Amino acid sequence: MLEPITTAVLGTARTDHYRQVMTRIESLLEGEDDWVAAMATVSCELHHAFDYFDWTGFYRVRGPDLLDVLVLGPYQGGHGCLRIPFDKGVCGAAARTRETQLVPDVEAFPGHIACSSTTRSEIVVPVLTPDGRLLAVLDVDSNSEAAFDETDQAALETLATILGARFAQFAPHATG
Repeated sequence: MLEPITTAVLGTARTDHYRQVMTRIESLLEGEDDWVAAMATVSCELHHAFDYFDWTGFYRVRGPDLLDVLVLGPYQGGHGCLRIPFDKGVCGAAARTRETQLVPDVEAFPGHIACSSTTRSEIVVPVLTPDGRLLAVLDVDSNSEAAFDETDQAALETLATILGARFAQFAPHATG
């Protein structure tokens, strides 16, 4: 297991740590075809590799009857919200816009849902299939303000792209 890094580690050192984490995740997921097992493994590895990741997990799209609500998936940390509509909070914004939400101060985010009163910053990355369907969002909360930067965003977006391509068959299809 890698030694976790803190928010004080920046730039190249943070990028290098992400490379090591990604290599470990790729190795652990080799040959795995179960989406839930993959989300659980990714959540665990990320959560324990970064001291400032205080809640790390996935909210899944279920459907076709629930295409506008995220449902809690595998995670590490305290309790998460069980369901999040697309029109609520940081996770909902990422699902609705299909864009990463990098929030240095959750108190300043309109409509933020306080699943934990200790959360101060958050990054949420949509997991999209190659054809643009939303599979899930990867949500990471920190109890420190402005914990996440562009390095975190780039690495987590790369991971989300890999997961979206690899597990695309689990994305719901709209009906009607």
